[in-house]
Amino acid sequence: MPLKVRNTLTRSLEEFVPLREGTVGVYACGPTIYDYAHIGNYRSFLFYDLVHRYLEWSGYEVRFVMNLTDVDDRTVKGAVERGVGVRDYTEGFGETFLADCAILGMRALDAYPRATEYVEEMVRFIEGLLASGHAYQADDGAVYFSIARFPDYGKLKGIDLSTLRAGARVAQDEYEKEDARDFALWKAATEADERARAAWDAPWGRGRPGWHLECSVMSLAEVGETLDIHLGGEDLVFPHHENEIAQSEAATGKPFVRYWLHVKHLLVEGRKMSKSLGNFITVRELLDKGYDPASIRHQLLSAQYRKELNFTMAGLDASRNAVQRLLDFEARLEALSVDDGAEDTRLPELAQEAEARFRQAMDDDFNSADALAALFTFVNRVNGELDGRSELPGGDRKAALAALRSMDSVLGILEVAGASRAVDDDLASWVEERIEARKAARAARDFAAADAIRDELTAKGIVLEDGPQGTRWKVV
Repeated sequence: MPLKVRNTLTRSLEEFVPLREGTVGVYACGPTIYDYAHIGNYRSFLFYDLVHRYLEWSGYEVRFVMNLTDVDDRTVKGAVERGVGVRDYTEGFGETFLADCAILGMRALDAYPRATEYVEEMVRFIEGLLASGHAYQADDGAVYFSIARFPDYGKLKGIDLSTLRAGARVAQDEYEKEDARDFALWKAATEADERARAAWDAPWGRGRPGWHLECSVMSLAEVGETLDIHLGGEDLVFPHHENEIAQSEAATGKPFVRYWLHVKHLLVEGRKMSKSLGNFITVRELLDKGYDPASIRHQLLSAQYRKELNFTMAGLDASRNAVQRLLDFEARLEALSVDDGAEDTRLPELAQEAEARFRQAMDDDFNSADALAALFTFVNRVNGELDGRSELPGGDRKAALAALRSMDSVLGILEVAGASRAVDDDLASWVEERIEARKAARAARDFAAADAIRDELTAKGIVLEDGPQGTRWKVV
């Protein structure tokens, strides 16, 4: 079946057909880098990565861009409080965000544009809207977009323009304001803007761009006038994405986005995340508690992006066990002896069935929950087929490993687990030395010493498995 997506614009499940055959242009709303991103943010960002990986897995050439907002009310406030410019204030947060993305296995994107790098383009964009009559200047030097001059306003959210309070303006970059009439394209400079070095000259007065304008200009510059896919959290549908549509289509006269996909909010232990409730969690905090990146990734992908996901510590423990099952399964396949004269297995058939179920799940609006189910059903069936076997035909093992790694190239679980659990040569040599010492202790019937060595290894995250072929070890 072809890939189908739930398009927010049409409120229906549609077959995905890109503007240009074989290529896909994607723009995703990234973080405002005024603070460290939390796990709720990363639910969206890991969904972006899933989309990126699956489109490439499906054979598309993908241009994928995600912005980093480095100038808005929050970055200005933080810069003033710290006594630095917005670029200096946001730099560390931006670097940490990209580092966390890498830790969680997000593939590098084609561009991470920052708003402060596109101010000249934003000024030209506003000039075009002023010339066409879609925008007007206020007495204080600000510039506003006139919603009344864009008849299609409200089509993304599905609202009636007449229900909006006439004359209201969005003077600040706040997500929750849904009573806006005209919104700011350019904000007149304040004392705080000047102190934060967040003010630029423009023909209508000194100031800074509005938040909504920034995404339109960066996406047009980096992807094109019509995007195939625009991604974001559900909180961005209105007014942010609604305003992006209005100003972009007013400027170009072309459809701005073909498919809008929005990620549902994350709950933490059954409650909405907030600092006041003490459940505001960052990736670094989870890593410091000993949770590995693959487990975090698994839990955040465990529900389809439009479904509610309750992030819990118990769920994270379950994800850690799931990741270990995958690692053990991969290790079991790799450890089996190959003999082309061995009795044939059903592994090639099971591999083909699993990939078909996996593709069906992902084609159903990127249903990561069903995709994971297809993967683990495959693991269970293959393990059952392998029970009692010490060897199998090379082609059978190759088919099973290829299917496992193909599905994981989209989900990224084993990939991240392998990177986070990589063992350097010095540690590997030490482990082998301790295993030999344990073997000698057991031969001498000094079981207390042997148990002490096992405990020593366990404390380092090394688990031993004794078998007919000797002792194997793994990192957990």
